[in-house]
Amino acid sequence: MTRSPAKADLQRYLRSAREALLWKLDGVAEYDARRPMTPTGTNLLGLVKHAAGVELGYFGETFGRPFGEAAPAFADDAEPNQDMWATADESREDIIGLYRRVAEHADRTVEELPLDAAGRVRWWPEERRAVTLHQILVHVISDLQRHAGHADILRELVDGTVGLRAGLDNMAPGDAAWWQAYRRRLEDAAGEAGKGRAADRA
Repeated sequence: MTRSPAKADLQRYLRSAREALLWKLDGVAEYDARRPMTPTGTNLLGLVKHAAGVELGYFGETFGRPFGEAAPAFADDAEPNQDMWATADESREDIIGLYRRVAEHADRTVEELPLDAAGRVRWWPEERRAVTLHQILVHVISDLQRHAGHADILRELVDGTVGLRAGLDNMAPGDAAWWQAYRRRLEDAAGEAGKGRAADRA
């Protein structure tokens, strides 16, 4: 089947989101890949594991296309948030490998179905469960980009690594001194605004 330009664009953005998310794990120590970095436990490897579940559900079950592998973390009876972290016996390679296989499965769904293909999202409210492949592509791209943004912040907190992907940091030019001065400028502006708001309320 020949892909439409719209489908090709959507699939390119989907793949870009995956690459951005996976790149954030490159070179990270095992502990730092797994440790919770927020009060709700957000962690780099867990984001990748969650992304695998997202694509598995939306490009698999939604369109009646079974993945063919057992995925206990994404089962209906899995404990809450089981897809958001890696157990000690789940290797990074296992989780990344699973995500790559899920992504291949998702890509086949996108390639083999038209954008207006009908699907059904079982876990959405009844009035919204009927969907199209086009709608699901937009939804999943949005979701993955959101999690890639989470990963951006976590990785910067771990070791200062920033950027969109290897070879393209997409950041303003500046050395460490420039960024320190920039951060101080923002801190000063925030402090001034905070004092002004406090005075207005007094």
